[in-house]
Amino acid sequence: MSDQNVVNINERGGNFQWRSYIKLGIILVLVIAALAILFSNLFIVKEGEYKVIRQFGEVVRIESEPGLTYKIPFIQSVSTLPKYQMTYDVSEAEINTKDKKVMIIDNYAVWKIDDPKKMISNARTLEGAEARMEEFIYSVTRSELGQLNYDEIINDEKSSRGSLNDQITTKVNELLSNDNYGITVTDVRIKRTDLPAENEQSVYTRMISERQSTAQEYLSKGDAQKNIIIAETDRNVREMLAKAQANAEVIRAEGEAGAAKVYNEAFSKDPGFYSLYRTLESYKKTINGETVIVLPSDSPYARLLMGYTD
Repeated sequence: MSDQNVVNINERGGNFQWRSYIKLGIILVLVIAALAILFSNLFIVKEGEYKVIRQFGEVVRIESEPGLTYKIPFIQSVSTLPKYQMTYDVSEAEINTKDKKVMIIDNYAVWKIDDPKKMISNARTLEGAEARMEEFIYSVTRSELGQLNYDEIINDEKSSRGSLNDQITTKVNELLSNDNYGITVTDVRIKRTDLPAENEQSVYTRMISERQSTAQEYLSKGDAQKNIIIAETDRNVREMLAKAQANAEVIRAEGEAGAAKVYNEAFSKDPGFYSLYRTLESYKKTINGETVIVLPSDSPYARLLMGYTD
């Protein structure tokens, strides 16, 4: 038998094993690729966010509940939009007040996305939504402040800004709702009001003048009140002094009457002593270092003065 017709069984078995390994490797690669594609198209929806699924550029669905979900490989894409409230700093803008004053207004807004599909359809992006919101805020603010005088805006005593912020918020939301932007403004606040640099000094001067006028008015009222109090106090003092003086006169008169009564009772018991007492009292009033008295030596008045008692 020729050697060419002899087949080596071991060689044929080896080729078969290699083909099996190659097929198994291809299957494993395909499985791994399939799993990779599957896992790459799974995504997680987190708390506080929307997941927007697009197919050929069009929004096909929106996932808002937290959890694991998927998209179709290759033909669908996923983007994220915030679900929580956001703060937007509105650009400064000039407005004219009712009394033709120019003011620079600086606002901020707190807002959120309520309907992502409407927002994407009409504003396209977050930046587009913020731009439209800013336009509406400026328009409403200009309209509302244009109905107020300058003093009513900046003067705390006359300010209407407490309700003005709410009015602006309500009207901005009406405009956004009418145009189906799918967003809601929670709050609009005027955080700062300034004047153009060329007007500041004149306004500050006028404000200082007004405050000085108010201070002078308070001082005048205080002086008037002080004078009323002083006059009332002086009148009360005069009345009290008059009453005290009248009472003192009454007491003094009663005391003198009592003393006179006591004197009369005492002197009536000894007339001689009373005469002596009256004489001595007269000496006290008439005699001093320069007194010259000419009296007869035998007069009782002289005798008593010279020390004779009988």
